[in-house]
Amino acid sequence: MTALSGGQAARAGLASLLLSRYDVFLLDEPTNDLDLEGLERLEAFVKGLRAGTVVVSHDREFLVRTVTKVLELDLAQQQITLYGGGYEAYLEERETARRHAREEYEEYADKKAALEGRALMQRNWMDKGVRNARRKAPDNDKIARKLRGDASEKQAAKARQTQRMIERLDVVEEPRKEWELRMEIAAAPRSGSVVATLREAEVRRGDFSFGPVTLQIDWADRVAVTGANGAGKSTLLAALLGRLPLDSGDAVLGSGVVVGEVDQARKLFHGTETLLEAFCAAVPETEPAEVRTLLAKFGLKAVHVLRPATTLSPGERTRAALALLQGRGVNLLVLDEPTNHLDLPAIEQLESALDSYTGTLLLVTHDRRMLDAVRTTRRIEVADGKVTEL
Repeated sequence: MTALSGGQAARAGLASLLLSRYDVFLLDEPTNDLDLEGLERLEAFVKGLRAGTVVVSHDREFLVRTVTKVLELDLAQQQITLYGGGYEAYLEERETARRHAREEYEEYADKKAALEGRALMQRNWMDKGVRNARRKAPDNDKIARKLRGDASEKQAAKARQTQRMIERLDVVEEPRKEWELRMEIAAAPRSGSVVATLREAEVRRGDFSFGPVTLQIDWADRVAVTGANGAGKSTLLAALLGRLPLDSGDAVLGSGVVVGEVDQARKLFHGTETLLEAFCAAVPETEPAEVRTLLAKFGLKAVHVLRPATTLSPGERTRAALALLQGRGVNLLVLDEPTNHLDLPAIEQLESALDSYTGTLLLVTHDRRMLDAVRTTRRIEVADGKVTEL
């Protein structure tokens, strides 16, 4: 199993489930590394189960197609909420619930502020009335003094009544603001017109043969790369970037190309050095304090930065890789299954950042929602080591 690719290991795990019979199935990120065929098999399996099934997933299309209820763990509000209906219904109900919570708080805050303002005004009138009574009324004018004293006492009673109204208000806690990832991809100066080229490139590894492939990637191309697990997508990326020795043919990386990459294995943050050390080595011109600030924006704080990078979760390593894209300018962005282990807000932020990115993009993903959301100019299909432009 350790010699299999991530996609092959995922399919083996899925096969073991298909042959099993249990009362309850617990699936933790089951769509990671699965190709489209694997996703379809998994969806059919989950929908056909009569046993109870609990799925942890950030694959939006998978959730739309399979779940009947959503249990949301809301870290910001520190509460757990069960929503009936499918995933789309959950999104609508959650938005409605959040809007109502904000409206209820604002109504409470407005009412409390108005009562506090009234109480303050009444106390000021009371104090002013006492001062006037002392200043204007002669000592022998008992009637006038009494009238002014009565008026002041009435204001004091009104102030006490208003204070009791404030105390009787049902307190509505302000909804906590969620932590939001604000992601940008820093741009390097543009590269030459031709970014990467393969000419009759071939790679042979045991029984697997890749190529021959002739392909040219030009400046500002936005290329989606799709294909089954084991078809050769990662081999194609490695060949284009000049990292993979070719058995025949040529690979040329264009002039001025600055590569930013989120690889499938997240290898950059998988060593024994601390996350801070690994990140600083990748951006040596950046001060450690600035690195800490950048990582904190991606939810990686003091508790994370001094830990060995290899102890980080896959999601934390992915966020570190995305932080590196913001901290170091790139003009060729290579993303190999970038949504694996990312939560939904981070996925949506990545899609937004890609929308404003102006350089060259190579995107390998089986996330169907991402393929629809991200603007691409070319689509390449890899099958059995052969490359076809669609």
